[in-house]
Amino acid sequence: QVQLVESGGGLVQAGGSLRLSCAASGSIFEINDMGWYRQAPGKERELVARITSGESTMYADSVKGRFSISGDNAKNTVYLQMNSLKPEDTAVYYCNSNLRDRGTNRYLELWGQGTLVTVSS
Repeated sequence: QVQLVESGGGLVQAGGSLRLSCAASGSIFEINDMGWYRQAPGKERELVARITSGESTMYADSVKGRFSISGDNAKNTVYLQMNSLKPEDTAVYYCNSNLRDRGTNRYLELWGQGTLVTVSS
């Protein structure tokens, strides 16, 4: 079974840093892209950053210059380095990936279970 497993959330003071990791595991043929979304209480889920298999990246305007997404293709892992964190970055962060399952040869969109990031002022 293909799945995404996240780690790295926690509590940090404003101005601090955290790094999130997301590893895709299981029978994977190829990964097209991986990304991070977040959902704050009472708000809709929003895209934070995304990286393609060709290492093209995109960021939400609210995190440009503070967050950096990177990937390790050999480990099927994506990282989100978050610097200069603000209280408004507080949210549950979800990993997302579009990939092809080797066993079924089907394209799947997967979500991780979410990891909470809390930024105190």
